Amino acid sequence: MSIIGAVMVPHPPIILPEIGRGEEMKIQTTRDAYEKAMAFAASLQPETVVIASPHSIMYSDYFHISPGGEAEGDFRRFRAGQVRIHADYDIEFVHELCGLCDRDEFPAGTMGEREPELDHGTMIPLYFLNHHMHERTFRVVRIGLSGLSLTDHYLLGMKIREAAERLDRRIVFIASGDLSHKLKEEGPYGFDPNGPRYDERIMDVMGRAQFDELLDFEEAFCDRAAECGHRSFVMMAGALDGTDVLAERLSHEGTFGVGYGVCTYAATGPDENRHFLDSWREKRRAEVERKRCGEDIFVRLARAGVESAVRNGHRLPREGILSVLRNAPVDAEQELLRQRAGTFVSIHKNGSLRGCIGTISPTCSCIAEEIARNAVSASTQDPRFPAIRPEELDDLEISVDVLGETEHISSPDELDVKRYGVIVTKGIRRGLLLPNLDGVDTVEDQIDIALRKAGLAPDTEGYELERFEVVRHE
Repeated sequence: MSIIGAVMVPHPPIILPEIGRGEEMKIQTTRDAYEKAMAFAASLQPETVVIASPHSIMYSDYFHISPGGEAEGDFRRFRAGQVRIHADYDIEFVHELCGLCDRDEFPAGTMGEREPELDHGTMIPLYFLNHHMHERTFRVVRIGLSGLSLTDHYLLGMKIREAAERLDRRIVFIASGDLSHKLKEEGPYGFDPNGPRYDERIMDVMGRAQFDELLDFEEAFCDRAAECGHRSFVMMAGALDGTDVLAERLSHEGTFGVGYGVCTYAATGPDENRHFLDSWREKRRAEVERKRCGEDIFVRLARAGVESAVRNGHRLPREGILSVLRNAPVDAEQELLRQRAGTFVSIHKNGSLRGCIGTISPTCSCIAEEIARNAVSASTQDPRFPAIRPEELDDLEISVDVLGETEHISSPDELDVKRYGVIVTKGIRRGLLLPNLDGVDTVEDQIDIALRKAGLAPDTEGYELERFEVVRHE
């Protein structure tokens, strides 16, 4: 057997009568759809239920799979401590899944269980599922999300499917996740026009089960919409890779300013046309290759620096730099070899940031050396990401920012997020943010992010501001 079905469900605590105390009636459509979805899941008689939850343990570069034989949790955080949920874990499945990840050197496993209690993103689906199944007739696998790419979430889903096939298990996958949290001004995070856009788009994609389109959602768009379930949905898509499904869209509501979507998927058999990751990668690589044909000499130099760091473990040598510049326009060659400036090298993979490090002021003899040095740092030393692997090189999009002179300013009124980057300084702490970045729409956002980069709180006072312009090469 393999994945026999899946459900996409939200996890608002208010949906439980013990917590909502009448407020749950305002999302009765979601409650009815939830009951229908879990009745569908129960009808498949799963031996194991795999739950991907945004509120389980989450790491930036690692997928956590809950270990042990069982776990419990309650809703005391929501003033309903009397409601407790128990889960018996499928130890054999977890062992098989971790073995597959180890085999492929994939970053997932059972290490680092800081909080063994069940989270509400897991408990709410189980609360409803238990209405339709006896609690002890199935076992659970709980998996957290990560800060890794959408494609990595899809790959983990594929490994879940492979583990199910190896163990001949009847598996139902529950993708737990709310949609946008920015649907209304009076909602928990206010309103952003990208919130309704996200909900409309995600419900269209999930209703059609056109899962390759999940990978096209840009990180900045998802961040502005403040969604929490997208990676759960992508992992579910990976678990259904190569499988034809009968999809049913049951409901969508945003009563409280947060989107709640419910869909079900019945697996109907293999379908070679639904290996979405393979086809999506082919499309993306064609796009990257097309863009590479238009890269200028600054970006080509940065790419050569990244490849040298990743393949050879060292910075592009002087002769390598000169080789790249051999056919460069004379004016660009002179700028790169005779001028000095701070530079930033930014690396994206499949639309998501993969590394970005640079220098505010020049540290090398020329811009070309500066780019080569920062290419190493961005690809192998950015503390937010694991080092780039050789197999990722064909998927990378690279840009280079050459920084102009910095100037002190006396007020945020002298900033413009599209034109100027910002530097905040207090004592020995200093933080920089480049201009014209996706998802940074206001000067306030720009300064807040720069403060965090400096290790300072957003309400810090008494810091100094500088601004600078860049020449961006993409």
